[in-house]
Amino acid sequence: MATTTLTTENFNATVNDNEVVLVDFWADWCGPCKRFAPIYEDASTRHEDVVFGKLDTEDARDVAAAWEIQSIPTIMAFRRGNLVFRQAGLLSGKQVDSLIEQVKALDIEELVKEAQAKP
Repeated sequence: MATTTLTTENFNATVNDNEVVLVDFWADWCGPCKRFAPIYEDASTRHEDVVFGKLDTEDARDVAAAWEIQSIPTIMAFRRGNLVFRQAGLLSGKQVDSLIEQVKALDIEELVKEAQAKP
């Protein structure tokens, strides 16, 4: 599966309407973002059941601000609309694969129940 361009208009629906979504917050002027792009694209071909979204922080400043993006690239992983991972910086292909497997293995119902039980 190729990467999906995320925008202000489709960000929430994409994150909330899919089982597993990875989001790469990036910008065209960012050197590390350009180095990470082929790694991310390659991973998208290995994980057909995961949505790989890319959000240009220059084009969707409101979304980047809402998620308090301060460094790019920042990678976020969502499971059924719940943020379960966030990291600024590059990941290797093996790290992306490992992240996806860990996100898929989460008992999201239990995590949501625990989060709701906290004061």
